[in-house]
Amino acid sequence: MKTDIVLAGVGGQGILSVATILGVAALKEGLNIKQAEVHGMSQRGGDVQSTLRISSSPIHSDLIPSGTADLIVSLEPMEALRYLPLLSPKGWIVTSSAPFINIPNYPDIEIIENELNKSENVVSFDMEAMAKEVASPRSSNMVLLGAASHFIDLSSEKIEDAITNVFSSKGEAIVESNLKAYRCGREKASSYIAK
Repeated sequence: MKTDIVLAGVGGQGILSVATILGVAALKEGLNIKQAEVHGMSQRGGDVQSTLRISSSPIHSDLIPSGTADLIVSLEPMEALRYLPLLSPKGWIVTSSAPFINIPNYPDIEIIENELNKSENVVSFDMEAMAKEVASPRSSNMVLLGAASHFIDLSSEKIEDAITNVFSSKGEAIVESNLKAYRCGREKASSYIAK
């Protein structure tokens, strides 16, 4: 088993929390992981990217070669587009459709969507809106994780255990809010897979 994942977004969206949760879940399943992170800016608004490689065999590098990633997971559509060259022809893109417009020359969202939809395997919906509706605006990263969980060779139970583990220090209400967001994202993505 091997899954190569590119996690992308902008600072403050919680992409690195997603990477942490997946890492904890993978270790609980006895798998090998390698992770690398790139921070565009340390403050909110800069691009953040993490590569995560999960495998039942030893992993010798945290780098994902172009055209081989199994999954691009992004809370921002332009950031998903940025890493498209890493995606394998059969890979999946899971992204929020809501743009985070942090630059004056942000491309037209229709152009971004058209480029992303050239891939056969795209799950895209407004994850921020869903998070606000079912949990809290800050849990959009858990909606994203739930949607992406269908394409990651980890049990949903282990991912939920990892969410509980990572957020337990913040109290039971935060844990429950994040679990609810995760489950709603997972359920929403099911409709895309059935197509």
